[in-house]
Amino acid sequence: MTVPGLLISAPASGTGKTTLMLGLLAAFRSAGIAVQPFKSGPDYIDPGFHRAASGRASVNLDTWAMGAEMLSGLIQTANGADLILAEGSMGLFDGVVSDGACGNGASAGLAKMTGWPVVLVLDTSGQAQSAAAVAKGFAEMQEGVNLAGVVLNRVASPRHEAMLRAGMVSVGIRVLGALPRSKEIEMPSRHLGLVQAEDQSDLARILKAAGAFVAEHVDLEAVRSAAMGTLDAPAAQTVISPPGQRIALARDGAFSFVYPHLIEGWRRQGAEVLSFSPLANEAPDPSADICWLPGGYPELHAGQLAANDTFLTGLRDFAKTKPVHGECGGYMAMGAALIDKDGTRHEMAGLLGLVTSYEKRKMHLGYRAARLLAPLPGHAINATLRGHEFHYSTILEQPDAPLAEVRDAGGAVVAETGSVRGHASGSFFHLIAEAS
Repeated sequence: MTVPGLLISAPASGTGKTTLMLGLLAAFRSAGIAVQPFKSGPDYIDPGFHRAASGRASVNLDTWAMGAEMLSGLIQTANGADLILAEGSMGLFDGVVSDGACGNGASAGLAKMTGWPVVLVLDTSGQAQSAAAVAKGFAEMQEGVNLAGVVLNRVASPRHEAMLRAGMVSVGIRVLGALPRSKEIEMPSRHLGLVQAEDQSDLARILKAAGAFVAEHVDLEAVRSAAMGTLDAPAAQTVISPPGQRIALARDGAFSFVYPHLIEGWRRQGAEVLSFSPLANEAPDPSADICWLPGGYPELHAGQLAANDTFLTGLRDFAKTKPVHGECGGYMAMGAALIDKDGTRHEMAGLLGLVTSYEKRKMHLGYRAARLLAPLPGHAINATLRGHEFHYSTILEQPDAPLAEVRDAGGAVVAETGSVRGHASGSFFHLIAEAS
């Protein structure tokens, strides 16, 4: 079954992709149309909002980290839906310089691979007919990337809209909608992006307002009729090896950054996932084979985590005989200490000698390829894993043996190697896929 799809993209970040995406999901859902959302690239925040708006789990599709078989397999998630909407990342053609498994990570590559036409969101603040030149350039930039039309965003007035539409007519670009400026559906920002969906107390109202706003100003029937799809998903997909048969997985407001395709892949191979909450002072289930601590926001909850004796004692006891692995925030919580934004030191689990600081923030961002120097549950020494790094904390001390040789998308060596001590391992590297 091939479900028709569209890619929602823009010339740059901050132009209104998420506003349009959530509004379309909510509007179509209200109309009884089942929409399967996807997110292009590595992102933990947007998929949570997609799910809240559409009622269906959103899945990440990443052309740098994932091979063609894995990508096409994950698109099977759409089976049973009426329409696919995929939200792009950054600008449409923005990616890394060197190709990875199936491209350079740009949203355009995903559009080309799947045959999904692009709905281009344009921030028209401060311009009129010149917006048509931008749209025309994007329409002609790359063969095989087809523009369904544009949605004009932050339109100042009916006169402004008329000038914008006249410009688009002159270059043969279809206008699918025009969104006036609106503060009613804006969401607050956070240091790693938008506030997570579960932390947004006003989300139901915002999504309802976004759906009504988009339904009023966008031609929904024209959007749906523009959808296409050329990729037939196979019956099976490449999945990541589970780290154990029974996996104790930390899941709460401090540890929430784990990709749906990772957990679903584990379960498909027969693994059982046993969730627990460190913030609620819960310990990992001692019957589990491994404990996995995902990324998240431990730096915002450092005091509470340091005081949760049941969690810390249970984690230490677990690590005496069984593996514990942490990604990014989970890695930080496994360390000796975490220094918060005010410079206060909080003692963590001490499974590793790692000391990190969020006091002087510095962005660490990019794709990563990690060749393991020590075995990781589910992965042997010298296995190469693909993923990404995105954090603001800085390592002050890392006395343990390195977990991996880590390189960025251009092949340059990255200092954040992760570390391993006994049964404990961790890294700032977020796993997306195994290299083929």
